[in-house]
Amino acid sequence: MTRRVVEYLGPWLLDHPDRLEIHETEGERGATVLELTVDPEDMGKIIGKRGRIIRSIRSLARAAGQTDGNTVLVEVVD
Repeated sequence: MTRRVVEYLGPWLLDHPDRLEIHETEGERGATVLELTVDPEDMGKIIGKRGRIIRSIRSLARAAGQTDGNTVLVEVVD
């Protein structure tokens, strides 16, 4: 569910949504970690001013993960 939320937001936020890659791994204490890789030109757009966009994405992913009973972390990878 959380992966689909991030996939849905990609085309709305990025100039190159086809270059959005999401790698799902398991972190500490069973948390799900979503690692986002975007086009270098879109790095500022996914982070936003003062990190507002990525904070919002993290909040939405965390809320979607709670329905599954998972802890979700979202990280942007260079």
